[in-house]
Amino acid sequence: MIDFERARKAMVESQLRTSNVSDRRVLVAMGSVPRELFVPEARRAVAYIDDIQPIGAPGSRRFIAAPAVFGKLLQLAEIGAGDSVLDIGAGSGYSTAVLAKLAASVVGVEEDAGLVAAANANLAGLGLGNARVMQGSLSKPGKGAYDVVIVEGALDEAPTAAFGQLKEGGRLVVLIRQGATAVAHLYVKSGKGVAARADFNAVLPALETARREEEFVF
Repeated sequence: MIDFERARKAMVESQLRTSNVSDRRVLVAMGSVPRELFVPEARRAVAYIDDIQPIGAPGSRRFIAAPAVFGKLLQLAEIGAGDSVLDIGAGSGYSTAVLAKLAASVVGVEEDAGLVAAANANLAGLGLGNARVMQGSLSKPGKGAYDVVIVEGALDEAPTAAFGQLKEGGRLVVLIRQGATAVAHLYVKSGKGVAARADFNAVLPALETARREEEFVF
């Protein structure tokens, strides 16, 4: 029988800390959320390997990011305890659950209706009442304003449509693809503009969106 608590601790020590994730709040949050609950049952034994986890229906191309990459994105976002967060590409809710440990409120967005249902069931099962996942397009953000927006997948270019989701001083973190790899970018809203800073290199699959023309509203 697998000791998942021990696996979580090993993930923190051997994957996060060794990848320069030093933010204590991030380490505690990722060390407290049971990643195995968010992956298919057949993959629970390997839920904590340092790799992506495929989720959803076969061929859906939905995934949970590798722990080290996700942890570094969280650290880059500098999420405060009072922040509101938009989680784009929430999948089965793992990222949303971790964010709920860091922020005051989290709204996740996911196209796949089955994953939306699974995500909300997972969040409820963990008693995370400050987070929810809604079905909607990933390409046309709604009209809410957030302190942080995090994109759960690599993009080919800056997600300018999502900049309108940021409050003044708000941060958006995303991986922008550059050839075979991607570079994490931090975008900070200031007045009518957005300042950009490149940070670390990583490998992450593209954020797939099937219905680019639709818009979600909440």
